[in-house]
Amino acid sequence: MPANYSMFIGVDIGTQGLRVVAMDHTGQVYSTVKETFSWTDNREQQDPNVWWAALVNALQKLRRELGSMNSPAHHIKAISVTSTSGTVIPLDRNYEPLHSALMYSDKRSLAEAEACSAASGLSFNSSFGLPKMVWFGNQYPDRAERIHLWSHAADFIIGRLSGVWGVTDYTNALKSGYDLVNEQWPDYIHSLLHIPAYQLPQVIPPGRTLGGLSAEVARMTGLPQSIQVVAGMTDGCASQVASGCAKPGDWNTTIGTTLVVKGITLKPIQDPLGRVYNHKHPQGYWMPGGASNTGADWITRDYGSSDLSELNQEAKKWLPTPWLSYPLVQTGERFPFLSAAARGFDSDGITPQQRFAARLEGVAYIERLSYECIESLSSEKVDSIYTAGGGSLSDVWLNIRSNILNKPIYKMKHVEGAVGAAIIAASNTEFGSLDEAVRRMVQVDKCFEPGTLREAYHENYYRFIDVLKAKGYLESAI
Repeated sequence: MPANYSMFIGVDIGTQGLRVVAMDHTGQVYSTVKETFSWTDNREQQDPNVWWAALVNALQKLRRELGSMNSPAHHIKAISVTSTSGTVIPLDRNYEPLHSALMYSDKRSLAEAEACSAASGLSFNSSFGLPKMVWFGNQYPDRAERIHLWSHAADFIIGRLSGVWGVTDYTNALKSGYDLVNEQWPDYIHSLLHIPAYQLPQVIPPGRTLGGLSAEVARMTGLPQSIQVVAGMTDGCASQVASGCAKPGDWNTTIGTTLVVKGITLKPIQDPLGRVYNHKHPQGYWMPGGASNTGADWITRDYGSSDLSELNQEAKKWLPTPWLSYPLVQTGERFPFLSAAARGFDSDGITPQQRFAARLEGVAYIERLSYECIESLSSEKVDSIYTAGGGSLSDVWLNIRSNILNKPIYKMKHVEGAVGAAIIAASNTEFGSLDEAVRRMVQVDKCFEPGTLREAYHENYYRFIDVLKAKGYLESAI
C-alpha cells in the first residue's frame, strides 16, 4: 500500500438498507460494508434512528476491515452521504425526530401535492418533500408547532456525524420547493402553504465541507475527528457522479425498474410539459433529468425464473430483430412523452426468446427518443453516455443500445451511490472540483462503440416511432 494516499468514505442510505464504501483518491475501493434494516417493507415511513444505529455499526466494521488491511484510519480524509430524494423528517429543538421519516414513496400527500402545484405554478407530486411537509402540518398540527427544522434523509445523517444542523444541498432541496435559479426559498411556501421560514434549512452546493466528525461519533466508531464531513447529493445524482458523467455534454442512463436519464448542461432545460427537472451542479452547471416508466421491470415479471445469461446469448442470434416491442409494464408514460393512455405492446407470433430480444431493443428505442427530446429542448449536444443499473450488466444490451443510439456507451467499474458519495467527499478536500474528482477517481470498465448494426437500427427506430404515433402516444410530445 502506498505511503501517501488519501481515503474517502461514501454512505448510501437506501430503503431496505445502507452501504458504506471506502475508496482512495485513485478510485480503488478498499472496503464495502452493507447493513440491512430490520423491516421487510416499510415504504411510507421509517425510523431514522434505525438508519443511524445501522450506520454506526457499519462504520465500526469498516474501521476494523481497514485496520486488518494495514490501512490506518488517519488516511481517511472525508465522508459524505447520499440518500433518497423527497424523504423528509420533522425535528425538534434537540434535532430529534418528532415523527418517523416520511418516505419518498409515501403517497398519502396526493391532495397536498395538488395544493403545492396550485400555489407555485409548478408540478409537484406525492414523491416530493414539500407536499409531505404540508401533509404533516394538516395531520398533526400540535406536533407541527414544535418543528424546529425540516431535514432530508441525508441531512439527518450528516447532522449526526458532524453536529452541524440546518444545512442541506442543492439536490435535496429541489423537491422541497427550493428555487435553484434564484437560490432562495420562494415566498409561497410561507405565505400560502404556511411552513415557517425558520423550519427550512440553509442550502449550499454539494461537496462543501461542514466540519469534522463530532467527538461522540469519533468515540463510537473509532474514527478520527479529523475526518471532514461534506455535503452530499441525492442518490440519483450520486449514482450519476459515480457513472463518470462529469462535464457538459455527458449523460447517464440508469436502467433499473425504470429508465432514468440524467446529464450535465450549461443551462437548465425548460420543458413546458414538465417531463424534465433540473438539479444544480456545484460548479454552476445544471443537472437535468427525466424518468420513463419503461425499464427492466418486465424482465423480473416475465423472465424472473429464466437463465438471463442464456437469454442474452440467444438474443444475439436475432439482432437486429424485425419485431417491435414497447415493454411498458404499467399504464401510462411520463418521459420522453406524456401519455396516460400508453400501453406496452409486442409483435405477434414470436417466441419468448425472440420477445426478449425485441424488448431489449424497445427499451433502447425509448432511450434514443429520450435523448432526442433532451437535445431538442436544450439545443445542447449529447456527446457521451455513461450507464448504470442492472441493465448495464448485459453486454448484449449495451451493444444494442450503442448501435441504436449511435453513440459510445461507457460502463464504469463502480457505479453505486455510495461510490458517488465518496467522490463527492473528495471533490473539494482532495481535488479542486467535482469534475476533477470524477476524472481522477472513476475507472472505465467497458466501452461499447456503434458498429455495423446502426444503419438497420436507424430504420427500425423510425418504424417504432411510427407505431407510437399511430397509437396516439406521441401526440402530446409533438
